[in-house]
Amino acid sequence: MRIHRRALIGTALGAALGALCLAPAGPALAQAPKEVRLDWATYNPVSLVLKDKGLLEKALAPQGITVRWVQSLGSNKALEFLNAGSIDFGSTAGAAALLGRINGNPIKAVYAFSRPEWTALVTRPDTGIASVKDLKGRRVAVTRGTDPHIFLIRALRGAGLTERDVKLVLLQHPDGRTALDRGDVDAWAGLDPIMAAAEIENGDVLFHRDPAANTWGVLNVREDFAKQNPDLTRKVLAAYEEARKLALSDPQDLKRILAAATKLPAPVVERQLERTDLSQPAIGKLQAETILDAGTALLDAGVIPAGTDVGAAVEALIDPRFGPSAP
Repeated sequence: MRIHRRALIGTALGAALGALCLAPAGPALAQAPKEVRLDWATYNPVSLVLKDKGLLEKALAPQGITVRWVQSLGSNKALEFLNAGSIDFGSTAGAAALLGRINGNPIKAVYAFSRPEWTALVTRPDTGIASVKDLKGRRVAVTRGTDPHIFLIRALRGAGLTERDVKLVLLQHPDGRTALDRGDVDAWAGLDPIMAAAEIENGDVLFHRDPAANTWGVLNVREDFAKQNPDLTRKVLAAYEEARKLALSDPQDLKRILAAATKLPAPVVERQLERTDLSQPAIGKLQAETILDAGTALLDAGVIPAGTDVGAAVEALIDPRFGPSAP
């Protein structure tokens, strides 16, 4: 079944790209808005460079379009903002975007801002927790609907456990670290750069890591915004590409920008960036397969309702028409 779904994804993505090439040029389907609203997030370094350099503001100034920035503290918040229409573009993990799409959030994932190892399971050195099995009956801080939450579910399943075998404490990511260090919880499903800070500043231990179970960082757009403003959507992604290339060409400036946004010391910023690959922005088959794997695991775990066609949901989510093409 998985091979069949992946074949469908490949076919759908190819058709989307082919349609783009064959479609005649034409005017935008609606009058361009006077403002574009984007999120910035410390887990999305490219957004920080884009905001710091004012690249999108410069690109849209000739059209009289202004830019408004809103901070997202996690994928769950970005998805809330997108669903409410408070922002037009939002940064999430790929698997979180899939859950949003399945739950009725009308978004398209149009750009891959990073391939990170941004989540792991974290504990203090004094808890006696050394493996996922040790979490049974323990208190675990997590932000529901985010990649760390999905990572935790998959890790528990791999150890023969479920969410019912642990005591979940639902907190936003910064509060999860605080709860761990205060002793209010025994473990935390962490997220960089907060996780890197806990690791370096407090000696907290990343006791379960699995880079392959981290889904890509994706930029999502409201589906109606992209449909009504295709050229503007491309301009936003072109500015994102300019910011990504600047981040890669000047890593010291990237560190400066990230440190300024997070108020974290250089060693913490460096640890986050060591785990963040910014080199593959084109969205398509690679991201679809990773997101499909996560979605299939969540379906098997009962997090996604039984009978959901996860492959079809991934196809509906991924839209490569507006951003850079894969080499």
